[in-house]
Amino acid sequence: MALKGIIFDFDGLIIDTEMPGCNAWAELFNQHGFSFTVEDWKKAIGTGPTAYDPALHLSKLTNGLLDPQVIQEQTLNRTRELIEQQPMLPGVLDFIIAVERLGLPMAVASSSNRDWVEGYLSKLGIRKFFKIVCTSNDVANVKPDPELFLLAAKKLGIAPSEAVIFEDSPNGIRAAKAAGIPCIAIPNDITKSMDLSLATRILDSFLQLDPQVLINLTK
Repeated sequence: MALKGIIFDFDGLIIDTEMPGCNAWAELFNQHGFSFTVEDWKKAIGTGPTAYDPALHLSKLTNGLLDPQVIQEQTLNRTRELIEQQPMLPGVLDFIIAVERLGLPMAVASSSNRDWVEGYLSKLGIRKFFKIVCTSNDVANVKPDPELFLLAAKKLGIAPSEAVIFEDSPNGIRAAKAAGIPCIAIPNDITKSMDLSLATRILDSFLQLDPQVLINLTK
């Protein structure tokens, strides 16, 4: 079927929020004499906190000395400080503009909460390009469950087979696969070492992608 809409993940795909998040948690763990590595952070990428909650982990390591809610907020503030220093990832803006010129509607489907996603899309000046934004606030189950992507396609008014998804993480790719939607993986510095083999295609960046030939990549 003809391509009629494009669905984007947010974190780690449009802007690198993954390395700032990892570094913020590593700083806090190190302050209390514990290590926190990229491998730890990978357990939380592309899904919700039920998969791995670093705040709960550190609280347990300190025998409850640290309140998970308090350190979650503390680390979130530090993460935001680090994200403020990040530009959009290479080629993202030009690609989004090119897709808009082709008249294809776009959506964002993220396992993060609405305030986080909408806030950064607005700060980056790209919220206007997206017809639909679906977040963890809109579904019962986040990725790797397909619910977010199926909802995004439904709200775009297209069938799953008429969409293509851009993702950076294995959990997102698994969700796309379960939704029956072709998925192009564009990993970041953290997720490029993860298993992305379920993706329809894997590219290094949006710079490699011409939206006018996108339909050929999804075949």
